[in-house]
Amino acid sequence: MTPEQLAEIEELRATPTPTLRAVAPGMERHLHTAHEVLDHGMIRVVDYMGDDAAICQAARVSYGRGTKAVSNDEGLIRYLMRHWHSTPFEMCEVKLHVKLPVFVARQWIRHRTANVNEYSARYSILDREFYIPAPEHLAAQSEVNNQGRGEALAGEEAARVLRWLRDDANRAYDHYEAMISQEGQQGLARELARMNLPANVYTQWYWKVDLHNLFHFLRLRADPHAQMEIRVYAEALCEIVRDWVPAAYAAFEDYRLGGASLSARGVDCVRRMLAGEEVTQETSGMSKGEWREFMGVVR
Repeated sequence: MTPEQLAEIEELRATPTPTLRAVAPGMERHLHTAHEVLDHGMIRVVDYMGDDAAICQAARVSYGRGTKAVSNDEGLIRYLMRHWHSTPFEMCEVKLHVKLPVFVARQWIRHRTANVNEYSARYSILDREFYIPAPEHLAAQSEVNNQGRGEALAGEEAARVLRWLRDDANRAYDHYEAMISQEGQQGLARELARMNLPANVYTQWYWKVDLHNLFHFLRLRADPHAQMEIRVYAEALCEIVRDWVPAAYAAFEDYRLGGASLSARGVDCVRRMLAGEEVTQETSGMSKGEWREFMGVVR
């Protein structure tokens, strides 16, 4: 972070203010604390609203007498999560300051149910900071997954790729600087010069989202199959959310992160298997891909 940003954080942490609103002690510890991610990235909580109790409060208002069978807040939250009742979780919100590579930001922005304000490279000059993977994260293209990685590169091949990544990024930034600051003449507009920068340059944004949509983000991006560079941000967020709403996160971890859903055909196959029938892909009514995924769940 820049010295100005660090000074702002220190000032905010040094001047706490009293409040009448609900406070989550676990989240208070994360306020104005930068959690480092990747080589130059970070996540910090700027503000938040609500806690586990806010979820239950909203559910009891909207469901009325129907929730009286649930004896405690944790049980109610698990019921809501289990039955996909999403609106009570929308009563909680969080605003984050995130610093991340542009190519990660372009994946992240696919989650459109949030409010975003990004650093403007039309107005300001981007820093000379690029994401360069650690050698163990340099991998070849997967032969079975067009969106995934295969075995890690090694030796001279890995060294050559790292050298190209650093050299190309710095060369592009040198030209970026030269275009916007031509000595003795007017430089190129920043909004045009930025197009020469690589996708591994770092950007920053404020991202505000409710808990329901944050859980959807985490379910997809904290998954082991997600790209590593966005997954590490999601994993850092998981730790923050666990401290913020522990009961809601435990239910999310159980039913979403650690759970699995089955199609109608999948449920039928499970019932047939429990009845002692030998079910195969050919008799399941599933395609080979569906059967492979199904077996990955029930084995």
